Amino acid sequence: MGLPWLRVLDTLLGVTDLARSFKIRSLTDEQKQQEQQLEAVGRGGSALEARLAGVVVAALKEAFDRDTRRLELEREQVAMERERAERALRLELRRQAGDREIGRLRLLAGGAIASWLGTLFFSARLVGGPPAARALLGGGWVLLLAAVAVSFSAQARVAAALDSTTDDRAISSGAGGVLAVWLIVAGLALVGVAVLV
Repeated sequence: MGLPWLRVLDTLLGVTDLARSFKIRSLTDEQKQQEQQLEAVGRGGSALEARLAGVVVAALKEAFDRDTRRLELEREQVAMERERAERALRLELRRQAGDREIGRLRLLAGGAIASWLGTLFFSARLVGGPPAARALLGGGWVLLLAAVAVSFSAQARVAAALDSTTDDRAISSGAGGVLAVWLIVAGLALVGVAVLV
């Protein structure tokens, strides 16, 4: 005949319930003893109460000091993060301004080169012409090539300013950026006068 498993399980559950009840009883007895000790201290323990109050006050003061230090550290971290983010934003705006200025200078250099190449079409007609037309054409070419050189020089200046992370001044191509435009205009004007002569 087989083992009556249900009875064995029932017996095991009964034993565990019995052990739990002993444990619960011992915990309640300990709790009652602690309450009795606190009552005894409460009746005649004003010195103990004063010491306990002092300990509690010291613990609270320590906790408040710790929280204050923690809050100060958090404020410092937030301030450092904000400063880092502002610096990153300034650097990004500076980089974008530099990119725009370099793009403008490249456009000027490309315009000067295209203008110079365009004047080559008139050179065949003007080479055999009067010396004044040839001189004006040569002067126009010199001005257009000078515009290319000034534009490249200004691009190098802007690139150097972008590489410098300590300099917080605005990105500028300086006089070269302005001079390149006027050299292109003057060069094209000279070539136009040469064609008309």
